[in-house]
Amino acid sequence: MRNLIALFACSCVVLSASANDPAPAAAARLAASVSKPASASLPSKEQMAKDAAKEPVPGKKEAPAKKAAPADEDKEQEAEVALSAKIAERLAELRERQQARASAAARARKAADAKRLQEEKAAAAAAILAAAPKHGTVWSYEGETGPANWSKINVDWAKCGTGNRQSPIDLRDGIKVNLEQIGFDYHPSSFNEVNNGHTIQVTVGGGNFITVGNQTYELQQFHFHRPSEERINGKGTEMVMHLVHKSYDGKIAIVAVLLERGQPHSLMQTVWDNLPLEKNEVVSPSIVIDPKDALPEKREYFTYMGSMTEPPCTEGVLWLVFKQPRQASPAQMALFSRLYPLNARPVQSTAGRMIKESN
Repeated sequence: MRNLIALFACSCVVLSASANDPAPAAAARLAASVSKPASASLPSKEQMAKDAAKEPVPGKKEAPAKKAAPADEDKEQEAEVALSAKIAERLAELRERQQARASAAARARKAADAKRLQEEKAAAAAAILAAAPKHGTVWSYEGETGPANWSKINVDWAKCGTGNRQSPIDLRDGIKVNLEQIGFDYHPSSFNEVNNGHTIQVTVGGGNFITVGNQTYELQQFHFHRPSEERINGKGTEMVMHLVHKSYDGKIAIVAVLLERGQPHSLMQTVWDNLPLEKNEVVSPSIVIDPKDALPEKREYFTYMGSMTEPPCTEGVLWLVFKQPRQASPAQMALFSRLYPLNARPVQSTAGRMIKESN
């Protein structure tokens, strides 16, 4: 049908063009066109359709566009209204979600700001606390309150970390000289004892003295450490007894008696027999002890200037360490180890100090 319409349109065009030509020429052209093959004289179907669409058919009027029926217009309006409602609903949902995200983000920022402010306050408080002088009283031989941190617990214990004359030390390379004998003036005395949380300490009644270098010191108390804090040429013993003396002008002299396993120690046994049942409970037996029972037979010794071996690590202490140990029974040592398996400060640097040794 399209081909016929195209052929008809083409014929009309030819006839229209022929109307202006002389009859013989027109007849000749028509005859020539008819005699040519269809493929050579006629355009393609697509071209004919395009030409037919471009040129109006003579005598034919274009039909006016049909108007939409009223029912169709109503349906289109209803569809537009429904679509507008859906779009409005979707926009409302998007706006609600956007507002919810914005509110959540604002709350998150507010929480983050509050947390940051709290952290800043905590850091400032920690800095103030760290900068403030410390006056702690709790110390031990292990952990956070152990020897490595004594100087940080209390400002008055600074020497425990910064001192250069600290005790104990490893006694080696001593200068051998003719040291004068220590003069002991010990007598049987009353005593009391306490388990102070760091050791067993025995306080001795007055009237017990030592004399060293024309200086006299009075015995104040003695106590025990396990293992020995002192070393002699790198070697220590299982325990040590420290006898602490003080001069009239406040100077301190400590006599150290190393303890090794062997025969029972009579003075130690008396102390053990009167141990308090509770820490910090003071027991005052109605008997006496003789401090001379603490001393070895031979009195050769090392001497050097050091410090107390517990806080506040006060320096300027005269140390007198006997070379010969005393003996104590394994049972006596085991009893102390149940109370204090470790209550010894580590060896400190000699820092070039002079150590004298008896010949």
